[in-house]
Amino acid sequence: MKASRKSVLGIVFLTVFLDIVGFSVIFPLFPSMLDHYVGLEGQNSIVGRLAFNLDQFSGGDRNATITLFGGILGSIYGLLQFLSSALWGNLSDRWGRRPVLLLTLTGTAAACLLWSFSGTFLTLVVARILGGAMAGNISVASAAVADSTPKDERAGGMGIVGMAIGLGFICGPALGGAVPLINPIGDAVPKHLALNPFSFAALASFLLALINLTWAIFRFPETCPRDTHEPKKHSSFNPFARLRTLKVLGLQRVNLVYFLYLLAFAGAEFTLTFLAVERLEFSRTDLAWMFVAVGLVIALVQGGLVRKIAPKVGERFLAQAGLLLTIPGFLFIAGAETATALYAGLIFMAVGSAFAMPCFSALASLYAPVENQGLALGAFRSMGSLARATGPVLGALLYWKWGSGSPFFSGATFLALPLGLSLALPRPNTATLHSQKEQSP
Repeated sequence: MKASRKSVLGIVFLTVFLDIVGFSVIFPLFPSMLDHYVGLEGQNSIVGRLAFNLDQFSGGDRNATITLFGGILGSIYGLLQFLSSALWGNLSDRWGRRPVLLLTLTGTAAACLLWSFSGTFLTLVVARILGGAMAGNISVASAAVADSTPKDERAGGMGIVGMAIGLGFICGPALGGAVPLINPIGDAVPKHLALNPFSFAALASFLLALINLTWAIFRFPETCPRDTHEPKKHSSFNPFARLRTLKVLGLQRVNLVYFLYLLAFAGAEFTLTFLAVERLEFSRTDLAWMFVAVGLVIALVQGGLVRKIAPKVGERFLAQAGLLLTIPGFLFIAGAETATALYAGLIFMAVGSAFAMPCFSALASLYAPVENQGLALGAFRSMGSLARATGPVLGALLYWKWGSGSPFFSGATFLALPLGLSLALPRPNTATLHSQKEQSP
């Protein structure tokens, strides 16, 4: 059992890490990507017209145009995660975690390979759509953690997921910024399948995906045998409809709190690099170190501190503490005029998210019926993906309209809403009892 749990957590860590790398590796490439595809396909192409409209909307502000372009492209990935998370989670309840995870990992590898040969902007968009749909498997990975950990260790287990997210946000942008922009074939004529200047970053992601798939094939055990329970079946593709099938008050509330928190966090997180470059003139190396620092703090807190503290103080209290700590983090960053002030804000922000994220996941798992962990965590992850799809666009709009500090000032104010709602979260055993009473005839 010990070896089995170790294998599960190892695969879960790598799966989630890879999903976040796939989401964030593209961040530093936005300026070069826009220039490349517009130059390759011309002003009358889809990407050319998109760039022109964004330029008109931003009043000719180059930084704003790139920010808005990045927000749109990043949102495609998050939107597909939103649509697919509950679907994969529910299928894993019915078919088992292993077959669904292997299917989605294969799809992730295919998406990375397609990006490697995205000779046109349309092919790139298709690759991002496929990658986002497959990245909904974070819900399956979270359900596998819930299957493999006792309730009193659930927050620590979800901390593994959070640690992978933190490290993914280090390595993704670092990988995207470190690889050379070299086109081995040339770009005289647009081709749907052709190497491009971003192929090295994409091929590196493909290699990681292949390693993950191979490891899962040989080492990932089934954590949810089909004969152990009868899950609630639901065929709708609508994540909100899927969530409504689970009449658990605590689950609905924690989903809302998580969505609102991550909406503010994603908007601020997306504009962070733009603020550091514009206000503090950070180089690519400076940005890489910034992400390394944030990721290390998140990894240390989620990988060690949360596991020790959560059983003593409870997941609700620790999640609320995380919400509180994020607020001064946003305010420090909003007013930062020096690297010291920026890093002070980043530490608050990193520790806050490291407390909040795994505890929200643990609460969703503890509120959910045991036979529908995949469905419940899929709906939970869908809310997070919806926030990651809309947050960057909102952050980009705030950044363009009111300046670099506005996503952080607005985020700090907005966090009062999820913080207030979190005070009404029930104890997990109370939520389970409420659910049983509602579902009894």
